[in-house]
Amino acid sequence: MGKTELLITFISFNIFFLMFVIAVFIYIRNYRQRKKEYLNEIEMKNELHQRELLSTQLEIQQATMQQIGRELHDNIGQKLTLVSLYVQQMLYENKVPEAVERIDQVSQIINQSLQDLRSLSKTLTDDNISQKEIVTLIQEEVDNTNSLKKCYVSFEHNFDQLDLGFMHKNLLLRITQEFIQNSIKHSNCKNIFISLNTSEHTLWELKIRDDGAGFDTANTKSNGIGLTNMKNRAKIIGADFNLESEENVGTQVNITLKKQS
Repeated sequence: MGKTELLITFISFNIFFLMFVIAVFIYIRNYRQRKKEYLNEIEMKNELHQRELLSTQLEIQQATMQQIGRELHDNIGQKLTLVSLYVQQMLYENKVPEAVERIDQVSQIINQSLQDLRSLSKTLTDDNISQKEIVTLIQEEVDNTNSLKKCYVSFEHNFDQLDLGFMHKNLLLRITQEFIQNSIKHSNCKNIFISLNTSEHTLWELKIRDDGAGFDTANTKSNGIGLTNMKNRAKIIGADFNLESEENVGTQVNITLKKQS
């Protein structure tokens, strides 16, 4: 074999080897790309499944609450109304001053309980949420909390009306209630600050913070049912959830739902 043929053979071998290496590289790259796309698809399906599961759980929870609300209104409410009528009749018929005073006290307690029951029933059946603006719903929760005088709650917002469906209003209200209850129960806070704003890029952004004891976010024991409920509710509609807490400083939750481009 001459030098020319040897050189051609050597060059051909190198070309084929280079082509083989390139082919292997392309195969590996395509394989990794396909694997990445497959994993992304699996992740998206899992996330969608989780959202559907959480949404179903919320629907079941709401249906149960509505049923309880109707039972409270139709059954227990009617019985309390009947008891109130009986007590009023006793108050009218009884002539003993000491007994009249006691019966009147019982009547007042029953009437107050009946009002509270009707208010609770209305809340559970969600008529309250469907018919009112979100700022009104949150402000009512703020006023109710402030009336207890356990801590002071302030509420700020940069709009009066925002076109939100039942799901969004329910989520914002329940998260607000959950945070307030957790803060009062666990943090011994003096103040809770709530803001709900909208902007060019966000449909809404809810920020809630307290000045309570706070906790170590790295400690999984601090990740209780309340925080889990808030996270799960945010996941249902694809909102971003962020929690920050520092011991002896306080806790803050930011939940943002971006506008779809």
